Amino acid sequence: MSGPVDSGRFSRRFAALEAEGRGGLITFVTAGDPDYETSREIVLGLPEAGADVIELGMPFTDPMADGPSVQAASLRALATGMKLAKVLQMVRDFRATDDDTPIVLMGYYNPIYSYGVDKFLAEARESGVDGLIIVDLPPEEDEELCLPALKAGLNFIRLATPTTDDQRLPAVLANTSGFVYYVSVMGITGTKSATGDAVKTAVERLRRHTDLPIGVGFGIKTPDNAREVASVANAAVVGSAIVDRIVGGLDDDGRPKPGLTAGVLDYVRELAAGVRGGGGK
Repeated sequence: MSGPVDSGRFSRRFAALEAEGRGGLITFVTAGDPDYETSREIVLGLPEAGADVIELGMPFTDPMADGPSVQAASLRALATGMKLAKVLQMVRDFRATDDDTPIVLMGYYNPIYSYGVDKFLAEARESGVDGLIIVDLPPEEDEELCLPALKAGLNFIRLATPTTDDQRLPAVLANTSGFVYYVSVMGITGTKSATGDAVKTAVERLRRHTDLPIGVGFGIKTPDNAREVASVANAAVVGSAIVDRIVGGLDDDGRPKPGLTAGVLDYVRELAAGVRGGGGK
């Protein structure tokens, strides 16, 4: 089936989840939100709080697939001077203390193109990145980044949506590795939620096309949401709701109040507890 590269940490993590008989928790935060040090503290604390895979957003000025929460997170990060080189440095910082948790960089092609594709891929691999989710590069553009990324040893993770029909899926899955990210609702991030039955039906359909693990995201906000999704998929993906917790810990000037990091990680613990109560596949 799919998966032309060694999935490394992804394979080990999803195998471990299967052995535990549960789905995983994939957490998303924007690198540098609300500032480098606070973001770094949050990211370093995510595994202990229960995150099984970490998606790290690469800030961009025009994140068209993201909703208001993640758009604002990108702008906050950029305002404090966050750049792609600093995102990679944050991954290096993380790898100094954790060599097991898979890290995915999620974002858009423009910053990578500007940085230099070959330079970016080499540094991403060296820093300890496991995979990429680049939301604005369809399979027809695989030669731009996907194929070079696979050659560099990085997984390229695709998004599938409710409108990705059986005819389109083979193209979407052709060079996909690591896992498949199923976007459970149409639209931008953080604005809607899908029903459990709809997610179950979609995951069953995807599994007829791929052996890769399936993570399901968009609209998951509560431990119960996470439990429901993780009981039918390999992992629940939570992003905007975590970003909203960061916003709730800012003062009127946009600076982090005491306890912001602890509050965010406590919320992740609640989500992780939900996933761990969700049973197996």
